[in-house]
Amino acid sequence: MPPLVEAGAAIGLWAGLGLVAHTYVGFPLLLARLARGRHPNQQVYEPGAPDLPAVDILLAVYNEEQVIEEKIRSTFATTYPPDRLTFYIGSDNSQDHTNALVERLARQHPQLRFRPFGQRTGKPGVIEALAREATAPVLVLTDANVFFTPDTLYHLVKHFRNPAIGQVGGNILNTDHRKEGISGQEKAYLERENLIKYQEGVVWGSMIGAFGGCFAVRRACYHPAPVSFIVDDFFISMAVLQDGYQAINELAAVCHEDVSDKLPEEFRRKARISAGNFQNLVAFRRLLWPPWRGLSFAYWSHKVLRWLTPLLLLLMLLCNVVLVLGGGGWFYQFMLVGQLAAPATLLLDGALHRLGVHSRLLRFVTHFYSMNAALLVGFWRFLGGVKTTVWEPTQRFQHKR
Repeated sequence: MPPLVEAGAAIGLWAGLGLVAHTYVGFPLLLARLARGRHPNQQVYEPGAPDLPAVDILLAVYNEEQVIEEKIRSTFATTYPPDRLTFYIGSDNSQDHTNALVERLARQHPQLRFRPFGQRTGKPGVIEALAREATAPVLVLTDANVFFTPDTLYHLVKHFRNPAIGQVGGNILNTDHRKEGISGQEKAYLERENLIKYQEGVVWGSMIGAFGGCFAVRRACYHPAPVSFIVDDFFISMAVLQDGYQAINELAAVCHEDVSDKLPEEFRRKARISAGNFQNLVAFRRLLWPPWRGLSFAYWSHKVLRWLTPLLLLLMLLCNVVLVLGGGGWFYQFMLVGQLAAPATLLLDGALHRLGVHSRLLRFVTHFYSMNAALLVGFWRFLGGVKTTVWEPTQRFQHKR
């Protein structure tokens, strides 16, 4: 093998490994060290303060009859002053009983405004239509399967007393999980992400993307996502940072999410989100430079490298094959066996699942590779052009609390 080819393959292998290790291990460890001893924003509204701002809650739904009643009731069971709340719900041409349920509950809650759409519009279009009707200085965007606790809204809104803060993310928790599926792995992922987002806000004031299921944004820096964009919440988050405002995560703004336990459902959802991630990567490419700036470093480390991980895994595999075929030593052979064996554990996990045996460790490996496969599918769809922004709700536990 020509020395130049061997050197290039070695560089590709170790660079890919280093970047994957950085985004999944190195960055969280470094961030935890930087956040140690730092405190979140202290310039907040006190509970029940007479100057608490008015809040408009925006929700786009499609066929959510199983959760919409609980969603509405949890929203209005709040300690936030009811005379300063308005709840706008847009139904994207729902075909089940969602519309009838919302209309019935609107008669019980005068602060509820309902707008049914006669044809599929897509979430960004529905949210933008609702935002045009809203008038409050603070907007709260949420999902139908995310249920508030009584203090959620207060803890989201209290930070807007600080004029530098433009967005506050909620702390979404999955309290239930089942060993048969991947909800346990999704729960662990959410908990880790919540902490990373909180630490990014504490260190740089630059939380890289609030969870779309629950966040508040100052109207002055609210920019609606283009109607062709799939992931509108990430667009809104990055637009806040691009405007020079701070974005933080509030761990006390607890809410609970009704999740899916089925790998195919999560694969479909994450593949769709992945295509939208790359739309946003192009839209906010200016925030990637200079890479040593806090915002840019967090964007690269937390999101961009994560999105590129499936491509980095393929690069590592290709480079390792080249090194082994070129006479690489036992170490590269061992690495190649590991790269091939790790995704093969998906087959083992699937076989054990059919026998009723559930290994938490194997399920994490399955989750990692399946979600990276979904990222790769989403990237391919992005290259082919996003055809539609309409969505189907994910099948979830749909249990009643």
